[in-house]
Amino acid sequence: MYIIHGLSGVHLIDMNIETHFSLKALNSFGIAAHAAWFARFSSQEELQSLLEGMPVSGTGPLILGGGSNMLLTSDPDMVLMNEVKGIEVVDEDADYYYVRAGAGEEWHAFVQYCIAREWAGLENLSLIPGRVGAAPMQNIGAYGAELKDVFHSLEAFHFVDKMMVTFSANDCAFGYRESVFKNKFKGQFAIMRVTFKLRKVPKFNISYGAIAQELETMGVSALSIQSVSEAVIRIRTSKLPDPKVIGNAGSFFKNPEIAEAVYLQLKERFPGMVAHPVKGGFKLAAGWLIEQCGWKGYRDGDAGVHVKQALVLVNYGKATGGEIYRLSERIYQSVLERFGVSLEREVNII
Repeated sequence: MYIIHGLSGVHLIDMNIETHFSLKALNSFGIAAHAAWFARFSSQEELQSLLEGMPVSGTGPLILGGGSNMLLTSDPDMVLMNEVKGIEVVDEDADYYYVRAGAGEEWHAFVQYCIAREWAGLENLSLIPGRVGAAPMQNIGAYGAELKDVFHSLEAFHFVDKMMVTFSANDCAFGYRESVFKNKFKGQFAIMRVTFKLRKVPKFNISYGAIAQELETMGVSALSIQSVSEAVIRIRTSKLPDPKVIGNAGSFFKNPEIAEAVYLQLKERFPGMVAHPVKGGFKLAAGWLIEQCGWKGYRDGDAGVHVKQALVLVNYGKATGGEIYRLSERIYQSVLERFGVSLEREVNII
């Protein structure tokens, strides 16, 4: 069960609220959407002050962090920018440091902060765009690691009850790029702080992807969390476009999981199919499926598919969220028709 904390003595604060605010610079796709009104908050008190008098029921305002895993297809009414900061060790035991970070901290900077202090466990998650608050919402993952592997707890503010709620890992119901914040509790909470369980002695994970090969190229003979992080950064930089150069949100679709019997049938028809075994079946490489359907490098106006990675949809400048969404629909349909496999979007559609 999550724990409810009461609030007392909260008073209104003068906040700078802007109307018809451009969100183009605040989403990694670079979509030219506008918020009817927009404000920033850096504390629970400021957030509650902004919510005072608002008709919030069920779904609250859009909480924006790094804007890195979303596609804006319309102009939202209320947008609040989460700028809760701070990093501190709140506890430790023989094996772990328990490190709490504000949801508004930039994710990669936080990872590097921990690596510099020899707090291990985040190195495989280096260079993932976004902020700390989005990490548990999405259960971010890369190169054989997921957020849930290092997660301890989080504190979130409930819009309707106006209460702080503490969630354990079980409460979050983490799945493959999933959590309760994307499903059961979507639009009901603002994540304020996240506490991570980081190892004092590293447990290296270099078997996934090309990490071991990159470490060899780097000439690394003695493993460290710094070298693993650097290898991950090099690989990601070589494969994925920089959102500051070409608008994108990284992987647009999840890698689909299918039963073993279905996989064996597909493998017989498509011998080159890229997949790896998971519990209950196989996980297919969505990028390979999309590429086989001829989408890699495709462009329609300013909406397109990246030339190096078919899993990444891009905005070359002036594409609307609707245009990118419609392109994703076409990709979905073509993969379904050719392989009988349904893709699921990893990016949040707003």
